[in-house]
Amino acid sequence: MALAACEDLIDGDARYLACRFDPGREEIRLHLASPEGQVYGGFASLRRQLWAERRVLTFAMNAGMYHDDLSPVGYFAEYGKMLKPAVTGGGWGNFHLLPNGVFLMKDGKASVIETKAFVASGLTPDFGTQSGPMLVIDGRLHPRFLADSDSFKIRNGIGVDAEGQVHMVVSRVPVRFYDFARLFRDRLGCANALYLDGTISSVFIAEEKRMDRLFPMGPILSVSMPIPQ
Repeated sequence: MALAACEDLIDGDARYLACRFDPGREEIRLHLASPEGQVYGGFASLRRQLWAERRVLTFAMNAGMYHDDLSPVGYFAEYGKMLKPAVTGGGWGNFHLLPNGVFLMKDGKASVIETKAFVASGLTPDFGTQSGPMLVIDGRLHPRFLADSDSFKIRNGIGVDAEGQVHMVVSRVPVRFYDFARLFRDRLGCANALYLDGTISSVFIAEEKRMDRLFPMGPILSVSMPIPQ
């Protein structure tokens, strides 16, 4: 049975839970609602649905910002169907701290792409979620991040390294955007990485029997496998 390849990382004064997955070997999906249209809202209902599909949920994490009704703020696609188009304009809050970006799965390969580049590409992902800000853009930290910022928050994000491995990280302590982005680039080797959210950051890890129930969730990212025969 595939297990989440998670480890604790220490970087300066910060501690992180970092998990790495090979999308060529492990099924990475995004979810919002059941086939009946009921928003999952948490890991337990998603795990039940996957079990009904004869799949075992091994890892999951919140996957992008959402409104009070749990609908995604930006682009969202699941099973090849776009449920919400990309949002390219400015606005208030972290999502609109431009540039923002899209994490996507297409033909078993993962990517993190800046939103305007994603729109211009014409890609039609199998799964995709928009969030913001981008943490790392083509090897450069987001230009608005400050090394001496006094904004410390719990944060989670996702990045893809040069080998196509997907890195999903949640901070165990409040951290700056700058330090979080630097972890993805300098420690995890991700030339592109995307911030997912802050205080609501939640994780499911089957092998650790961990299932966070901090807040209702909108989009959820999963790693699953077929039920062993």
